[in-house]
Amino acid sequence: MAQRNQETELMETSSLQANCSNQGNTSLPIPPYVERFQLAIYIPTFILGLLFNGMAMWFACRKIRQWTEPIIYMASLMVFDTLMLFALPFKIISYHKSEWDLGGAFCSFLESLYFVNMYGSILTSTCICVDRYIAILHPFAAMTLRSPKKAATTCLVISAGVWAGTAYTYQLHQHGGPCFYGFSGSIWKNTILFITLETAFLVCMTAMIFCTIRIIVCLRRNQTPGEPLTNRSKSINIITANLTTFLVCFTPLNVSLVLYYLVKNQILDDCRQIIRSFVQISLCWANLNCFLDGFCYYFILKEFMKFASTEKNTQASTID
Repeated sequence: MAQRNQETELMETSSLQANCSNQGNTSLPIPPYVERFQLAIYIPTFILGLLFNGMAMWFACRKIRQWTEPIIYMASLMVFDTLMLFALPFKIISYHKSEWDLGGAFCSFLESLYFVNMYGSILTSTCICVDRYIAILHPFAAMTLRSPKKAATTCLVISAGVWAGTAYTYQLHQHGGPCFYGFSGSIWKNTILFITLETAFLVCMTAMIFCTIRIIVCLRRNQTPGEPLTNRSKSINIITANLTTFLVCFTPLNVSLVLYYLVKNQILDDCRQIIRSFVQISLCWANLNCFLDGFCYYFILKEFMKFASTEKNTQASTID
């Protein structure tokens, strides 16, 4: 009996060591529970993302005649989300294939769409928040700092920057293998790249939290007694939806990347497979922004229609 207990303990210990060893093979297949989680997230994300982005695009093309700063940033965000939605079906397929048979160049292109969406969305969401902050808290400076042309230029710079950054996606794989995972170890050794990406995320997150808090405090402080919060709540809804999507989608991913970087560089010695699964889950979770951004679109478009209606009524009363 004692010998059997010792054998059981040895088996459990060996299993734990295999699961938490930092010497594991990075090309190990994705665990079944991770695959099930991915399907549970990817399928509704794809369907709802197509629905929300399609509705927002239709509305923008049919109803909007004057492109304001928030509308321009929203359009840029829609483009990033749509690119990700294009790559999503291929990503679902890739997780059920041991070998990618659609060509290495196409795989790298799809991976580049993924990173373009992620960092393009991070930077554009930050711009939406900062733009709102300038408009509300610094109205005089806003006349100089804000304009549709400057917003469009900012979006073009962001797009050019993130597309240029995708050059690294062509170094993700060394010798074939699956697409979207099984990355080359050299990528994780690139400390400068890692620090740059994590610093960009932290700076954007800090800026968004600061701007959101300052806007909410300012709007509530300047509210006169008996004044309805309707107009002010629209701005609060936009920045709150924007910040919530940002934090919910991208914070787990960046935490997992930090942990996996520490594992790959042998700074953190334990639980390699668990952290690797966490990376796969958080990468999947980050794609939720493709349809969660729809809430931000809704509040921006709702505010725009209210503004357009008010402006039309003002012009009519002036003519009368």
